[in-house]
Amino acid sequence: MALPFRRRIFLILVVMTVVPTVLAVAGWVLSVRRLLPAAGARASTERVAATARALLEGVDTLHLTVGERALLRRHLAEVSASVSLARRAETFLRYYTAGFAVVILLLGAAVLYAAVNLAGHLSRQLSRPIDELVGWTSLIRRHEALPPAGGPTSRGAPEFEALRQALRELAAALVAARDRELEAERLRTFREVARRVAHEIKNPLTSMRIAVDQLQRADGRTDSRTAIAVQVLAAETDRLDRLAREFADFGRLPEGPRSEVDIVELLEELGRTTVPDGVQVRLTTNDARRTVVGHYEPLRRAFANLYRNAAEAMKGSGTIDVTVTGDVSGGDLAVTIADHGPGIAPELHQRVFEPYFTTKDDGTGLGLALVRVTLEAHRGAISVGETPGGGATFSIVFAGGGGL
Repeated sequence: MALPFRRRIFLILVVMTVVPTVLAVAGWVLSVRRLLPAAGARASTERVAATARALLEGVDTLHLTVGERALLRRHLAEVSASVSLARRAETFLRYYTAGFAVVILLLGAAVLYAAVNLAGHLSRQLSRPIDELVGWTSLIRRHEALPPAGGPTSRGAPEFEALRQALRELAAALVAARDRELEAERLRTFREVARRVAHEIKNPLTSMRIAVDQLQRADGRTDSRTAIAVQVLAAETDRLDRLAREFADFGRLPEGPRSEVDIVELLEELGRTTVPDGVQVRLTTNDARRTVVGHYEPLRRAFANLYRNAAEAMKGSGTIDVTVTGDVSGGDLAVTIADHGPGIAPELHQRVFEPYFTTKDDGTGLGLALVRVTLEAHRGAISVGETPGGGATFSIVFAGGGGL
């Protein structure tokens, strides 16, 4: 059975430190034991003593003079003293060598102990963060949340913290991408349903409108109750017609040839034609970038819808502040449309762009959803916030080189 990652690292580090230490100590001890006695002073003095004894046995001291005998005795005494000193020096050297060997062995043991501890610490520093990050990949695969940045972690080296942060960013990007894909799929489903509903409504609605027109032309021959019923039918068929058009627009993406659309000119024209007389549109622009590449009519419907919503929020009276900010280098183009009405509750900021969600009594819930689909088809993004002093501000950003 394969060893766990931490144990494998521990054993490798221990072997890398223990083996050189053991070999060094063993080699030193063996070299001292073998070479030191042969290189000592005792061997040489023993040989001198042996030759002196042979000289003494081979010399007839009776034929020597008194001075010669004195010199011979003095030489033998010096040889005997040298041998004694050499023996004592060798004994001291042996004890010294043994003590030094013990010290070396103790130092080697200390080095081994430190090596084992260091190997254990390094293996923990390496294996725990790696095991933790492997667990994080499992959490990402199961779509579960990762531990927060300030939570307990197996610290390890600083590079592991950078890797943790990268994994958190990756997980957040995957969640955002998954949410965007789900939202896109949901919008595709809504568009398909809206397209089919619009198609199914149009045929009977045409017949209904013809019948209502005939009843209205015969109004002089009907009583008041019938006239009221005809008026109700006419109003409701108009409402159904408007609903069918919104369904059709929502279910159909912009198509056909593209062209440059001057956003500033478009917003100025809408400010003159689509808002009530009591509403004033105040437009501010830096005149850096004014155009996007796309389809004029869908963009006109989208911005007209935003103008109408702003005017309705202010009850048909007030000022709509519009700002167009373009990048001089041809980058992003930002548009903000701010009203001064009651505003939109923060918890509804995301929901207002959902299909069929509305806060109006007679709304279809497709207006802002159609605005969002149209702007996204032109590489734009829309969000809503609060206007300082009260009201809602819709912010649109067209990416650099905006278009389909």
